[in-house]
Amino acid sequence: MKLQTGDRAPDFTLMSHLDKKVTLEEFRGQTVVLAFFPQAFTPV
Repeated sequence: MKLQTGDRAPDFTLMSHLDKKVTLEEFRGQTVVLAFFPQAFTPV
């Protein structure tokens, strides 16, 4: 799926660094910045 600037992101679920499921829907109406980092001691 290709998104353009200004498109609404589809809902998705990710695991947080606290091993808790977080969905984008929980943040609707707020500004959200996503940052992805490789987990420590994993091959990159």
